[in-house]
Amino acid sequence: MDRAHLLLLGLPIFLFCSDLFNLFIPPPPKPPPPHHHHHHGHDHPHIPQQALDFPSQKVSGIGAGNTVLIRFCSSCSYKGNAVKTRDMLLTEFPGLNVVLENYPPTLPKRMLSKLVPVVQVGMIGLMMGGEQIFPRLGYAVPPPWYHKLRANRFGTISTTWLLGNFFQSFLQSSGAFEVYCNGELIFSKLQDHRFPVETELKELVSKKIKSSGILNGDGESF
Repeated sequence: MDRAHLLLLGLPIFLFCSDLFNLFIPPPPKPPPPHHHHHHGHDHPHIPQQALDFPSQKVSGIGAGNTVLIRFCSSCSYKGNAVKTRDMLLTEFPGLNVVLENYPPTLPKRMLSKLVPVVQVGMIGLMMGGEQIFPRLGYAVPPPWYHKLRANRFGTISTTWLLGNFFQSFLQSSGAFEVYCNGELIFSKLQDHRFPVETELKELVSKKIKSSGILNGDGESF
């Protein structure tokens, strides 16, 4: 097996191991803020700064003090629905804190999605240099299925690439559109298999805000 074949086989395996390693390691810590060095050559007289007192701004509105979290599947093109829902809630409940967040797929699906590119590149390498690869694996003669795929290798490569992209897109999607109000799940697309209706979501959030007893910006409780 020459260097080209080794590169075709080794590169996807290396990328898969690297993605798998990065999947479990914690993110690096943030760097400390830079220290300001004082130059003594040009000392200026210290002028005490008087603190400016600004009037504290209160966030007023029926939704003040409450938080709605919308976790959606970004790879499913649900971001537009999430933004539309956020704007609707902000208009209906002034002062409400609405947070948008991606809902990732499960860990097995994420790991399988990392394996798909390895299979794609491996199949391309097999179609391009299978006569040298199989003897290295202990096969004096390539199996019959290889000759069938090799007879139309460009069609096999195209089919593998298209199917791989389809499966990778499927594995990276969660299909979720989950709405939480003050930490409590009030609507789940994964459970109901549909998107929330606007009037339905307004009623759910309104009931949760009234039952929470959180004070609004005017000091009044609901």
